[in-house]
Amino acid sequence: MNTRRQFLSRAALASAALAALPLAACAQERTEASRNKPTGAIAGRVPMGGALIARAIPSTGEMIPAIGVGTSGSYEVSIGSSEFVALKDVLDVFFKGGGTFIDTSPNYSNAEDVVGALLAGGGWRGKAFLATKLAADSRAALETQWADSLRRLRTDKVELLQVHNLRNLAEALPYARELKAAGKTKYIGLTHYQDRAHAELADLMRKEKPDFVQINYSVSAPAAAKTVFPVARELGIAVIVNRAFDDGKLFARSKDMPLPGWAAEVGATSWAQLFLRFAISDPAVTVVIPATGKPDRQADNLKGGVGPLLAASQQSELIAMFR
Repeated sequence: MNTRRQFLSRAALASAALAALPLAACAQERTEASRNKPTGAIAGRVPMGGALIARAIPSTGEMIPAIGVGTSGSYEVSIGSSEFVALKDVLDVFFKGGGTFIDTSPNYSNAEDVVGALLAGGGWRGKAFLATKLAADSRAALETQWADSLRRLRTDKVELLQVHNLRNLAEALPYARELKAAGKTKYIGLTHYQDRAHAELADLMRKEKPDFVQINYSVSAPAAAKTVFPVARELGIAVIVNRAFDDGKLFARSKDMPLPGWAAEVGATSWAQLFLRFAISDPAVTVVIPATGKPDRQADNLKGGVGPLLAASQQSELIAMFR
């Protein structure tokens, strides 16, 4: 485990560099022959205005772009459906825009099947930082679930394996460690999605020292900045933020609200961009994982990871607006 000083040094370098991969979302013309290719729902180029902010994973120093993809809901679609076709474009925009991190779970209905089919069809597995989860109540069930996840994802390993919502931790975490030792995953993590789990998660971070934790954080639910994030900074644990849009509720609340006057100063042109920029402006946050099934929204999400981070006063103003 790296020291806190090493982590802070890497984080400062990563934030200053704003350098991951160039951002450009190019489209392809739709043809009958390209059914396994992205369909080009976004015409032309989507100007991004810079490169995605990248962050270091504290346990290794590996850099990953700070805007990732979540798959709950949006990726629970029928393979071959119009929604599935749209997801080809979503991932085309995502990868061409410099994204890599995809988070899924065997508990998200058929999302693993969809992710596996999309990555195989687009030839994107080598570009993806793929994260999934363990969520079963016995060792035998965990082993079966893991084998199914590999089959559904069409891969022989994942980059990150997490214990989903701390479920069956006594068996799942040792099994995840076994798989890491066997080279089936590079990192292990713990996840939850509610404020009520923050204290338990913080205690487990001190006890178990995982590579990653995943937790909820948004302008309307900012508690993790005072509960989980300080422990992550202290111990050098990467943080994945889920529910940055509060399950979409923030869009309903902001629908008729103008952006703050300073939004243009940070290059933000939408509330989605500001909500995501808020999430990654805490130095403890490694990546945020919004989910969408629409290519234009995926492009907008990526823009949330381009430009200056929010000052403490700007973060506080957003919290005050949505509390």
